[in-house]
Amino acid sequence: MSRRPCSPLVAAVLLTVSIAACSGAARTTPPVTTPTVAPPAALPAVQSPPATPVLRPDPVQDLIALSQSHFDAGQGELQMGHLDKAKIEFNLALDVILESPVGARADARLREHFDRLVDRISAYELRALAEGDGFAERPSVPASLDELLALSTFDLPPPEAALRDTVENDLRSTAHDVPIPLNAKVLSYIDLFQGRLREWFQISLQRGQPYIPMIQSALRAQALPLDLAYVPIVESAFRTDALSRAKAKGFWQLMRGTAVENGLKYDWYIDERSNPEKATAAAVKYLKVLNGMFNGDWHLTLASYNGGPGTMQSAIRRRGSNDFWTIAEKGRYLPRETKEYVPMVLAAIVIARNPVQYGFTLDPVEPVTADTVTVPGPVDLRRVAEWTGVPLDEVQRLNPDLRRWTTPVRSQDFTLRVPVGTAAAVQQKLAETPAEELTALQWYTVRRGETLQSVANKLKVRRTDLAEANYLGQRAGVRPGQKLVIPRPPTTLLAARTDRPEPVVATAPSAVPDAVLVAAGTPASVEPEKVTYQVKPGDTLTSIARQYRTTVAAIRSWNSLKTDLINPGDRLTVYPSRSSGGSSHP
Repeated sequence: MSRRPCSPLVAAVLLTVSIAACSGAARTTPPVTTPTVAPPAALPAVQSPPATPVLRPDPVQDLIALSQSHFDAGQGELQMGHLDKAKIEFNLALDVILESPVGARADARLREHFDRLVDRISAYELRALAEGDGFAERPSVPASLDELLALSTFDLPPPEAALRDTVENDLRSTAHDVPIPLNAKVLSYIDLFQGRLREWFQISLQRGQPYIPMIQSALRAQALPLDLAYVPIVESAFRTDALSRAKAKGFWQLMRGTAVENGLKYDWYIDERSNPEKATAAAVKYLKVLNGMFNGDWHLTLASYNGGPGTMQSAIRRRGSNDFWTIAEKGRYLPRETKEYVPMVLAAIVIARNPVQYGFTLDPVEPVTADTVTVPGPVDLRRVAEWTGVPLDEVQRLNPDLRRWTTPVRSQDFTLRVPVGTAAAVQQKLAETPAEELTALQWYTVRRGETLQSVANKLKVRRTDLAEANYLGQRAGVRPGQKLVIPRPPTTLLAARTDRPEPVVATAPSAVPDAVLVAAGTPASVEPEKVTYQVKPGDTLTSIARQYRTTVAAIRSWNSLKTDLINPGDRLTVYPSRSSGGSSHP
């Protein structure tokens, strides 16, 4: 606490008195009479500053903050593809409110937070399952060749003399097993790759480093040129998920028919064109066949790999020459893509064989490694991600040939790649987890008199999808009692309730007719009450959801609605919460 300082005058007087007192104690001479000085006026009382008010704790705000922290954690788990862990956190976010002494409805702030939380959790779970339902095909990226061809639409600038000298010296000192002509086309693409497209080429070359030894080993085994290992730079930039406008896919951009002819598997669940090792084996086999057709000429071989052997053979006959450069120089004997493809590949080979010469540096990389496990049936990859403690993206990266977020339904011998050191843990989880809990797939039991088409119409799915998802031919029949996988998103629903919500996923063959989705809070073994509601004037999905104590997202899912727009007279299927007071309407 501070005191008000004395005035200078008072300080001087006190100092004088102090000195006099000290002198009297030291001598016996008579004391000196000093004038009487009036005592200073009393100082005003010094007041203490106002005390800092003690903030009383706000239990409601604390509950909201704790609940929000669990919700944020659930978001993080969901982004990693860990659906089960996300559900735990989401339920904790709600439990904090539901199990508090205050109650979820006692305070306006809690009520608002709880209702918003329920809607957000429901939306997150619906979206997560719609995106990773086992049937949504994994997204692809454009093939680099398509993008390169778009650039080559315009005439490339002529290469500078210095570049010609550099490449000429490089070719003298580097032995290539694919002939590299020193012509303007090849030089222009070398100039493009080390100039305008430097960053793209650097990324492509770096991405391919882990796979080059594997590819060269496959080429060596078939006595093919090792330079061909760099063809995927132009084809796909070494992207396993690259898809061209012509529907060629993977590292080597194989068409579906060519892939199957050369030993690759393709069905509703698997596309081995995206598997680096298997696709490389198929591409090498195909290149060897093509090279034999064109008498060992690698320029014609590469041209036929791009445009097809029939196109190349026709061009040779029409032009009357078996020299690629003569055929490509004039006339319309070859498609523009094929004319550009060969010099692109040769330019990529030149740089990739000697990257430092052209200003590129490559970081050392470790080979791609993984453990393997044999799965007994369909398994959701999100389960595997949780068991191994890695993001879903990592599991997908290790298994690029899986088209969807599940292993095949008929996958008793499917080999799944998992992160190194996790195979034992995955095997244990597979052994102790019931089969119906391994996937989020929905099933339908065929009834008497139904056909594949009528089932597809009833379930609102494409007949082709229904057939392929169940390994059925397009003209195949179905029999009563047969279980069919339904190729549409399963859904987790979370109703806005005042008791603890329990998200339930419709999985495996279920007792629910027509594989309808189980409403939140309804035990999976109990068939939920179905209500058919006829929309009245003024109704909205929000008002109907509130009436039946469910969510807008749930109603949209049950009725396959793409928007919130409804019209008077529409009939909606609703599975109300047991605590709701909704009733059926005609």
